[in-house]
Amino acid sequence: MASVSDATAYQLEQYALRRRPGFPERARRSLLRFIRYKPLGAFGAVFVIILLLMAAVPGLFPNTGNPDANSIVNRFQGPSGEHWFGTDQFGRDLYTRIIYGARTSILIGTLVVLVSASVATFLGVTSGYFGGIFDLLVQRVVDIGIALPGLIFIILVVTSLTQFPPAFFGLEPSGRVVVRIAVAVGILTALGQSRVIRGAAIATKQNQYVEAARVIGASDVRIISRHVVPNVIPIIIIGASIQIGGAILTESSLAFLGYGVQPPTASWGRMLNEAREALSRHPHLAIFPGLAIFLTVYSFNMLGDALRDVLDPRLRGTR
Repeated sequence: MASVSDATAYQLEQYALRRRPGFPERARRSLLRFIRYKPLGAFGAVFVIILLLMAAVPGLFPNTGNPDANSIVNRFQGPSGEHWFGTDQFGRDLYTRIIYGARTSILIGTLVVLVSASVATFLGVTSGYFGGIFDLLVQRVVDIGIALPGLIFIILVVTSLTQFPPAFFGLEPSGRVVVRIAVAVGILTALGQSRVIRGAAIATKQNQYVEAARVIGASDVRIISRHVVPNVIPIIIIGASIQIGGAILTESSLAFLGYGVQPPTASWGRMLNEAREALSRHPHLAIFPGLAIFLTVYSFNMLGDALRDVLDPRLRGTR
């Protein structure tokens, strides 16, 4: 009798395994569910993919050439079949410069996220896990950093640390400016994000499995790496997707003020700065770079909101 029941259970298990969809099918269903319930997040994801392609392989897009090619006879032309977004005061094609300007924006956004995620995770996890005097001291430092005027702090870092990073890194002057902007913006955004991670770390260390790991003799480093950090990863991912949009907007603001990436490197903020003098007569000089900045920031924010709803267990299952 036992052998019959065992055989039946085995057959049912095999039947369930055969009926269970494979990974490609589950991925397709998850993608369709995401598009259905999070249409704005799906729009943001598609636009982000396009931005990544623009930054990585700008030659994939039609009608792109040299973004720095001048043509004085073609200056201040409006949108046309030859120049889709028109030309600027030097006769450079705006469409091409916007395509290549995505590389600057995505590079700065990615570096900001790497700096911010690293600093915020270290401060938030260690402060929340150890607590006590260490937590008090770290939070006072965070309070001081949050109280700093952000734009002034970034301009101070960009203009004063002219030898950072050192010359042996082999970076060009524009590359050094990108690194300084990324470090300054990343540190500022990390301070606020560390508060959120700290709260998640405090909640995680009170769970019973953390107490059990501590009882059996697990070290603090092992508990943090195996139990605390995995629980704050969704928060890091959500914060990163939103911080990229804010970093791109900050870089555009710095370039508009003249402290960002220097010409002739293509930058959306720099294009807006150069459009000021002829804005009333040639509004297309500001419309298309401004639209690129708006769509980029909007897409990253919508994608971040959708990822928050999907990854946050408290919101999972909501539409």
